[in-house]
Amino acid sequence: MKKLRDLLYGVSLQQVVGSTNVGITAIAFDSRLVTPGTLFVAVKGTQADGHDYIEKAIALGATAILCENLPTALAAGVHYVKVDQSAKALGTVAANFYDHPSSELKLVGITGTNGKTTMATLLFQLFRELGYKVGLLSTVQNQINQEIISATHTTPDPIALNQLLRKMVIAGCDYCFMEVSSHAVAQYRIEGLDFAGGVFSNLTHDHLDFHQTFDSYLKAKKTFFDGLSKTAFALTNLDDKNGLVMLQNTKAHCKTYSLKHLADYRAKIMENQFNGLLLHIDEEEVWFKLVGSFNAYNLLAVYATAMLLDQDKQKVLTTLSRLQGAEGRFDYVISPNGVVGIVDYAHTPDAVLNVLTTIRDIRKGTEQVITIIGCGGDRDKTKRPIMAQVACDGSDKVILTSDNPRSENPDEIIREMEIGVSPSNKRKTLSITDRREAIKTACHLAKPGDIILLAGKGHEKYQDIQGIKHPFDDKEILNDNLKLQD
Repeated sequence: MKKLRDLLYGVSLQQVVGSTNVGITAIAFDSRLVTPGTLFVAVKGTQADGHDYIEKAIALGATAILCENLPTALAAGVHYVKVDQSAKALGTVAANFYDHPSSELKLVGITGTNGKTTMATLLFQLFRELGYKVGLLSTVQNQINQEIISATHTTPDPIALNQLLRKMVIAGCDYCFMEVSSHAVAQYRIEGLDFAGGVFSNLTHDHLDFHQTFDSYLKAKKTFFDGLSKTAFALTNLDDKNGLVMLQNTKAHCKTYSLKHLADYRAKIMENQFNGLLLHIDEEEVWFKLVGSFNAYNLLAVYATAMLLDQDKQKVLTTLSRLQGAEGRFDYVISPNGVVGIVDYAHTPDAVLNVLTTIRDIRKGTEQVITIIGCGGDRDKTKRPIMAQVACDGSDKVILTSDNPRSENPDEIIREMEIGVSPSNKRKTLSITDRREAIKTACHLAKPGDIILLAGKGHEKYQDIQGIKHPFDDKEILNDNLKLQD
């Protein structure tokens, strides 16, 4: 049990009605989770306003209410705290409730449009192999040493986040590597956390359905670096045009990495093949199992992060050379007749371009590249024609299909993608709404040696259709159909 006054430490208060000396047994921003003794935080969300559920929270036993607007009728025996921004206060309150677990380990946040999951996963694997106890917070899964905890968001809500971090501390974790999404920054989910460092990968067209403008998206990423302390490090990709923007106002110790420019940490691609990368990195030539120039950036950033965390250079490079990437990131299978099937999470124009560029750099030139691609429903519509255009420009055949349509009509999503197909590309483009059928068709079209790229869903094991998640594993379905073609 905590005293309310202790939970409010660091929160900017506007008004208190009642006492801050009361005991609090739990905190919640979802009224359904309120139990007797709870501090209920009324947050204005994208789907619902917590202020509409204050009465319900009180009925379920809430002792105190933290809100932006006090109810017109105040309940007897309930204590009220008014603040300017409930979402921001929630982060601080959650950190206080769980005794600031982020300060008891080294927490490193990775942000950017592409590469977050791979970087976080590699860092987790690397530090585990180096002998440390480690936590992971990622899109694919959360993990505390060997214990896997399913992930519902790229960055959890502040209560779940601090709860997980506290479990990591109890488990003896020395480090935690976490993806920091732009949504999480904008919604104050990382408020109250103490980061040992921040890493920036890149910034491209994504999430404009939420942020509305690219500038707002950029600002959200930059805000993460603005909040780093002077004892932390800020590592940025010098080859991204927004890389240095991230460092403009940070108090952290600034470092850079690059494949193209003079930087604190540099690498050069010597070989790029389907079975791996040969990199010249920090005066050493090292073979890595990951593929593609985008993974060269990921590996370099991971190496630089490890160096900034005072790890041994040779041990880091040796261990990194043995590691695999994250599930669903350039995840490939080869059929007995030599068709290469690649499953990748690429769901932005830039990510699709990166994967297709990698394939172009590796292919011999005689084989076809067949790309199966869709766009998610209830997400940024402006990127749909661009995704189709990028896929067509980099492929010999393209099948436009359904991704996670969510509440939208998948046929309409495909029609919006078709706008990006130029007249010269129409002859090599098919539209097949059924994703399973699209995969089957691609496998029928593929000749020995051809390359099939299945983009968009990666590690996901479902299709979200009208709020129902139907079992659907891209890699499994692709593999099964490739076997049938032998």
